[in-house]
Amino acid sequence: MSDFILIDGDIVNFNPAFGIATVVVQPGKLVGNGEATLGGKPVCIEGDEKDVSVAGCAYTAGPYSIPGTGTMKIDALGGDQTASKTNSAGKPVLLKGSLFTAKFEVQSPAKQPPPGPGSPIPDSTTSYPGNGTFQTTNTKWTGT
Repeated sequence: MSDFILIDGDIVNFNPAFGIATVVVQPGKLVGNGEATLGGKPVCIEGDEKDVSVAGCAYTAGPYSIPGTGTMKIDALGGDQTASKTNSAGKPVLLKGSLFTAKFEVQSPAKQPPPGPGSPIPDSTTSYPGNGTFQTTNTKWTGT
């Protein structure tokens, strides 16, 4: 099935629900490293998604209501987000597709208020699973 080819500067939108964690999401941007260009911008090829990283995002998780921070990354592309036929210099181009799998990596844990006097209890989870979508400015060129 054909879909729009992703190009340099396209937006990465993360959904705010990462398991039980709720993240204050910010968009990321793709950097295209393909040799081919569309509209003067390099196409995105397999592997470019690994460079997307959005740091400094606040989160809370269940009883951990004192916000912590972390970094959102793309963990794996969806099956419909890598072209099987269209490529640039032998590497498959990336397609808009549906959902990718994301990961939120905790840098500073959220904390649970203490039940009485004492220190807040830090979240012991180091990462949370989530997902997201791509938003492309390319509305002309498709790949399969």
